[in-house]
Amino acid sequence: MTGLSALQLTALKDYLDKIVDRANHVSFIENDPISIPHQYSKLQDIEIAAFFTATLSWGNRKTIINKSKELMSLMDNQPHDFILHHSERDLQPLSEFKHRTFQGIDTLVFIKFLKLFYQENDSLEQAFYPNKEQKYNAQDALTGFYNLFISTPDIPIRTRKHIPTPIRKSACKRLNMLLRWMVRLDDRGVDFGLWQTIPTSELMIPLDVHVERYARKFGLLTRKPLDWQAVEEITQGLRLLNPDDPVVYDFALFGLGVLDLEDFVF
Repeated sequence: MTGLSALQLTALKDYLDKIVDRANHVSFIENDPISIPHQYSKLQDIEIAAFFTATLSWGNRKTIINKSKELMSLMDNQPHDFILHHSERDLQPLSEFKHRTFQGIDTLVFIKFLKLFYQENDSLEQAFYPNKEQKYNAQDALTGFYNLFISTPDIPIRTRKHIPTPIRKSACKRLNMLLRWMVRLDDRGVDFGLWQTIPTSELMIPLDVHVERYARKFGLLTRKPLDWQAVEEITQGLRLLNPDDPVVYDFALFGLGVLDLEDFVF
């Protein structure tokens, strides 16, 4: 629980809301990895592009965008159709795809997982919230997704490392970013809001170095390790500012770090 007073929380909310208003804008899309899924209109194409792009999202944003474009082009820019109907020959160029530690073998396993999944399901949302009779819980959702992914037949141990899980204390930054993209819905046109069974109020902050820096600056993070508990600490503080949509402040905490918005003074 944040140690900020009620007065400090009010001031922080007013400040961050101003940053969100500037950053949560369609102009944000062009230079952000979210631009990749925005190239598509079909639900399954959007969520597949979002899943791969989020997975590749570490390092320079320009490089992430370029590598994600490359990967989508290798699937003929029709990822859902490709995943369901590709031939072994179609997979050859994908076996040579590389981005940092994500290699061709990992790409092929991801495609195998997605093919098996989409043969039985309409939307990747079901992989994160398979039992609607139970209250959604982010830790359980990400743990369940990890367990589903590693159940892919003949999956190499190395590929498992590209899907994080809270059980191993991971902050799960990329999966939380994927969920923000797909679940949040507002009138700004950045996030998609296509997964409507997962509550926006239960989303968790995607924790990267920019979010960490400003979360500490604003008293939202005291924990030293950047793990799942740190994600919980920050998100709990953000829920005090906006209980219905805490991760809207990802636009502020991330935006302050990369969008040259520090002319605002808190």
